Amino acid sequence: MDRALKVGAACALGMCAAALAGEAVQQKHAREGVVMEFSAAPLQGKVLMEGELAELRFRLTDEASGQPLRGSVPGAWLDIGQVIQGQAGAEEKSCKDKVALYLRGIVGIRPMMDLNSYYVVVLNRDPSVSVVDPNVSLASATSTLTRIVLPRPGADWAKSADGKRLYVSMPAAGQVAVIDTDTFKLVTSIDAGRNPTRVAVQPDGKYLWVGNDVRSADAGGVTIIDAGTLKPAKSLLTGAGHHQIAFTGDSRFAFVTNRDAGTVSVIDVRALKLVRQVEVGGQPLSVAYSPLAKLAYVADGKGAVTVLGSDDAKPVKRIALKAGLGPLRFTPDGRHAMVVNTHEDLVHVIDVSSNELLHEIPVQGQPFQIVFTRAFAYVRALASERVTMINLLSLDRGAKPIVQSFAAGSVAPKAAGELPLADSMAAANIDAAVLVVNPADNTTYYYMEGMNAPASNYQSYGAAARAVTVVDRSLKETEPGVYSSKLRIPVAGRYDVALMVNSPRIIDCFSIEAKENPALAADKQRVVAEFLVASREVELGASVPVRVRLSNASGKPQAGLTDVRLLSFLVPGQRREEVLAREVEPGVYQATVRIPEHGAYSIHVASQKLGQEYRDLSSLGLRTARPDIEAEIRRRMVEARP
Repeated sequence: MDRALKVGAACALGMCAAALAGEAVQQKHAREGVVMEFSAAPLQGKVLMEGELAELRFRLTDEASGQPLRGSVPGAWLDIGQVIQGQAGAEEKSCKDKVALYLRGIVGIRPMMDLNSYYVVVLNRDPSVSVVDPNVSLASATSTLTRIVLPRPGADWAKSADGKRLYVSMPAAGQVAVIDTDTFKLVTSIDAGRNPTRVAVQPDGKYLWVGNDVRSADAGGVTIIDAGTLKPAKSLLTGAGHHQIAFTGDSRFAFVTNRDAGTVSVIDVRALKLVRQVEVGGQPLSVAYSPLAKLAYVADGKGAVTVLGSDDAKPVKRIALKAGLGPLRFTPDGRHAMVVNTHEDLVHVIDVSSNELLHEIPVQGQPFQIVFTRAFAYVRALASERVTMINLLSLDRGAKPIVQSFAAGSVAPKAAGELPLADSMAAANIDAAVLVVNPADNTTYYYMEGMNAPASNYQSYGAAARAVTVVDRSLKETEPGVYSSKLRIPVAGRYDVALMVNSPRIIDCFSIEAKENPALAADKQRVVAEFLVASREVELGASVPVRVRLSNASGKPQAGLTDVRLLSFLVPGQRREEVLAREVEPGVYQATVRIPEHGAYSIHVASQKLGQEYRDLSSLGLRTARPDIEAEIRRRMVEARP
């Protein structure tokens, strides 16, 4: 019997522990009346490979009826496939035992990839972005996973359609920074015209749109960036002033406001061509599209909302409100438009079915931002530390809106001075929670609906927090009973994939194996970096001598360099250390890399003299062996004490 048949037979018996090396994986187990089918497949190519994207899928069905288990919300983790052991002679801990350790949230005892997690991403006043891991339960300083340095301060941001990239506009640089949310690394910065401010991704994810806020009509407009190639596809002049951007649900048309010109530009997305300029007058400050009504709504700062038709984009109605309008957004069900009025301390509510004003809800303290969960609208005010919550179920005609509030800090946001365009609030990865940044006290608050006050908070050490968003890593139900996630495999090797189902309570494990990626060692920009290490497995606490040979495409050593640097970090981006390497033989450079914590480490090399940055050359992946796990927990607990 060949290997494929043997593995297939083992899987059929529920004993499939190791997959064919690197190949797409399919495994099936049955426990407690639940059938769990696991598959892992590369998104490109035919084998699972380090550095490449893969899709992990879990299909859950009832063993008796064969019906899919919908809404199960399973948990899953991916880690190096090694049995761990406590003190000498203690019982060995397998894949299933690791799950209990992951759930404890101990610093350093983490899976390589947590498929249930989310990260809180904070935009700072200085040119940086902080990433917070809310699952880490020790001293608050340890919850900061990494900090990403930007070329210039950010003003606005948007996530790609698949959530794998975060785009940050940098007006002072004339660029948009691209952050990989798998690794939390800055990938590149894209030229985006003059004063790029608002950024928006169209629904199908093909293009990133950037508003160029210029006061002259011959320069104001939008830069359109291809999200696949990360290169500008087109620049269009639309008009002077600040720009807001909205799209039809099918990504067929884009609407761009031109505040100083008093117009809205309608752009054919397929042709990337301006097809119509609509005079709306006043100061159009916000635009949103209603897929339910198939109409675009434009909020004029001078006190009206103009409704544009779906066929010709001509005004079909003008809803008179009060001067001071700002952001306009639709409720999650699409039935109501809510418009913030900063000058009048109001939130206007419009019925989309009739395009009539339903409510004017008082919100004290100069409201200026609004975000939604499934049940509430959250309104942030400039002159108050309190966040107002409006119950969305109470917005129907004839009902009195139910309003409550909670304090996010003790100081009003405007005390922090100038604020970015990006929202200071974001819905968490569950339906009933929200994150709120208070820039005045430099803290991000986590509020769960039904509570009287925030449940927890995360302080930004060494940075001034201004805005917040969430990067969700949790499994999603992509079809009935099928839960999936896409991830980038960090290093080559065999992995345990642990699955936890809550009802009935089941913990089970599967396996995948990823091959080494020859493309990572390919020649890049004339210089080849070859890491010379005896083993990719290292001991915790070791100081590892890492050697790298630098040569040109023809194999000639790049000798005599004095600026070769090695950067090491714990995947996905913490414990970053940069050290200078010394030449130990012609073209071979050596530096010592510290391994202070369990996990996978990524090692990168750079030389300014060669014109090679860390992202330009091949990298090295190292991983730790698993020593005394109880000793590690005790050590980390001591280390985290203030």
